[in-house]
Amino acid sequence: MKPIACRLSLGRAFGLLALASHVMSSVASPGAHGPNGEHLDAPTVNVRNGLGRLPDGSVSVPMAAQRRMGIRTVMPSPTEAAASVELAGRVLMDPAAGGLVQPAQGGRIEPGPRGLPVAGQAVRRGEVLAWVRFQAEPYAQAGQRAQLAELRAARQLAEQRVQRLSGLEGSVPRKEIEAARAEAESLAAREHSIAGSLDAREALRAPLDGVIARAEAAHGQVVAAGTTLFEVVDPARVVVEAVTADAALPGRVASAQLQGLPQLSLQWLGASRSLRDGMIPLSFRARAAADAPLPLAVGQPVTVIAALSDKVRGFVLPAEALVRNTANEPVVWIKAGAERYVAQPVQARALDATRVVVTQGLGEGNRVVVQGAALLAQIR
Repeated sequence: MKPIACRLSLGRAFGLLALASHVMSSVASPGAHGPNGEHLDAPTVNVRNGLGRLPDGSVSVPMAAQRRMGIRTVMPSPTEAAASVELAGRVLMDPAAGGLVQPAQGGRIEPGPRGLPVAGQAVRRGEVLAWVRFQAEPYAQAGQRAQLAELRAARQLAEQRVQRLSGLEGSVPRKEIEAARAEAESLAAREHSIAGSLDAREALRAPLDGVIARAEAAHGQVVAAGTTLFEVVDPARVVVEAVTADAALPGRVASAQLQGLPQLSLQWLGASRSLRDGMIPLSFRARAAADAPLPLAVGQPVTVIAALSDKVRGFVLPAEALVRNTANEPVVWIKAGAERYVAQPVQARALDATRVVVTQGLGEGNRVVVQGAALLAQIR
């Protein structure tokens, strides 16, 4: 009887084990969710001190951590705002407040009175920045020297003739003396001109008061005519040029700002009426507050946010509320609980240098993180 009872006990144990396995598989089947929406088949996440990313992609942030991270939220309401568009642009020299320094003839560079200027050096209008000493070809220079020698000899003979005729004044007609004197003066002037051309140099002067934006001259450098050696700009006056492929866009621009530089204002100058590389250039003049330097450099690429006369409806948020997730999608973080935040994919467009307007993805009643969103996106 004892062996039979033992076999019955073992059979009952195996049956209970199979039943438990079936129940567990039915409870934690793939895709199963718990009462709070958590994935039961997902691996368990050990969130240290309550701070970490949950299995559903949201993050848990304790109150103390929220204060340390400076998390701030708002509950925005839908409103109408001016539509805007982002344009690629570049900072250019203002033609009325800048200039180029180029030699009219080729030659060798020599430093000016203060040496060769460097980029960033302040200069005054008319200041000599450098000299260009002309370098003629050997045969041409030899011909000039031969011509100079002939003129010197002829000038000496003419001066001697003037002296002889002057000694015979009274017996020699006066007009003959005057003709000899005029010939001697003409030969002296030609000699002086030829001699000066052999050792001539051109002064490169600053066209206006400003700062050297580009300096490409070196002592002893041989340059050709028309080579840009210096670029002088007024650092307080620059032009921003943006481009667009929409020919109707210039007529809809109401105002513009530079992305990341809200302290600057852009004055609309106009748009070109001809295409350049398939794009239409739009010109703006950058202005800063009184006596404030412009944080821009000639040639710097910038992003122009042009506000249009069109209107768009959406939720206006600070630009820092919009971040990117791991899939490089624009998202905003919504507070779903006292210590839980959820990333919500949205569609947004820039409104100005500091604000964006969310057109899709948000609804009324969503509490959106407007400060500290970038820190929430880094929680793993």
